Amino acid sequence: MHPINDLAKDLGDLPFSTDPATLRRKSRDQFVISPLLRTELAGNIADIVVTPRDKNEVARAVGAAVKHRIPITPRGGGTANYGQSVPLHGGMVLDMTGLNKIISIVNGVIRAEAGANMAEMEAAARAKGWELRLFPSTIATSTIGGFVAGGSGGIGSAMWGMLRDRGNIGATEAMSAEETPRLIDISGDDIELVHHAYGTNAILTEIEMPLGPAWDWRACIVAFPDFDGALRFGAQLACETGLLRRLASVHEWPIPSLMRDLKGVVPEGHSMVVCFIAPPSLASFRSMVFEFGGHVVAEHGHEETPFGAPLHEFAYGHGLRQLQKTRPTLTGLQGMFRGPAMFDAIEAVRAKVSREEPFRLEMFWSDGAVVAMGSPQIAYRDARQMADLVALVQTSGGVVANSHTSGVREVGIKRITPRDVAFKREMDPHGLLNPGKLNLDGVAESALQTSGWRFRARS
Repeated sequence: MHPINDLAKDLGDLPFSTDPATLRRKSRDQFVISPLLRTELAGNIADIVVTPRDKNEVARAVGAAVKHRIPITPRGGGTANYGQSVPLHGGMVLDMTGLNKIISIVNGVIRAEAGANMAEMEAAARAKGWELRLFPSTIATSTIGGFVAGGSGGIGSAMWGMLRDRGNIGATEAMSAEETPRLIDISGDDIELVHHAYGTNAILTEIEMPLGPAWDWRACIVAFPDFDGALRFGAQLACETGLLRRLASVHEWPIPSLMRDLKGVVPEGHSMVVCFIAPPSLASFRSMVFEFGGHVVAEHGHEETPFGAPLHEFAYGHGLRQLQKTRPTLTGLQGMFRGPAMFDAIEAVRAKVSREEPFRLEMFWSDGAVVAMGSPQIAYRDARQMADLVALVQTSGGVVANSHTSGVREVGIKRITPRDVAFKREMDPHGLLNPGKLNLDGVAESALQTSGWRFRARS
């Protein structure tokens, strides 16, 4: 039992709650899309939720929790897909959404407090002729701190790559978990210490991100009579560095028919690619569509919602949610297929799965190569079935990040180096930040033995 009453006394006038409904709501994210995580994370709940309104209040809350050795789980909008902000050992959820100010937008750079809503950041940037380079499909409710701490890419990755690619995160300010918390500035390659670390080694308080020029994006759905045409078109679109593109999301038939709001848009038996294209590139884009044997079946402004939601909510993590509206048992993997060999690897997987287990892939250029991220979408039966799919992807030439576990090392998107271990011990000497998520001993335990994503090594 944690001394929550003692903590509450020390919090004084800081906003906090021990209301059971609030504790349940603030102890969850979108892990329910994973059948394995629904079991693994069931029953994990905080003892108290604290919602500071500025950095001084964050420091007071953190200092009080450290004094009483109470676990601290930082949380943003709660939109993550694999339990990044679920408290595994109770304690205090540090709700950062009260730190929601946009600090500055100057010379193509935006700086905001970690709890700033990303849709509001996008609107503020657009008012000055800029836009976010990258945002998750959950932009409406995501915070920038949550995206940096728990995300890996999203809308914009087709042009700008993954969050981890150099230059996509400009700088962060982070707080230590000590009785007298310290603030430090992090930039350059040191950003990798806190990116995708789930708040296990520092509490992000401010984020600085480079912006791109704002475009009046056209949201397009392109239909192809076969999956191979859709796949090769999506891969080539990600390579076309002269084309202004924000999204290239490939969906094998029957996925278009399973997304109920898109029913009838894509012809029977056709695969589709969901794209965001800027007006100066539309003519070249349409020529490319014709070259690959496709045809545009829908086109509208990026802020329009003829299908009940913005088209970006039919891609990335939201894409699975759309499918689960029709087939709740569907799930998949975060596979990665890179470079020219991707076509053979993907086809090797397709040869072993049913056509009722269609591929869904996000295409982008990252780390010097074209990347297809995704897997077949399967109707979940049991953990053995998932393990067999992992093995199939890996033996076919892909690599897999485990999106059905909540550990940083076990997921396999972030590499844990000796510098990460040292940073964790410096910033969180008592091991109170999001405990159970950062496995420092190097032994990854999971029902799914995945290879993890591999990136080009940095010197």
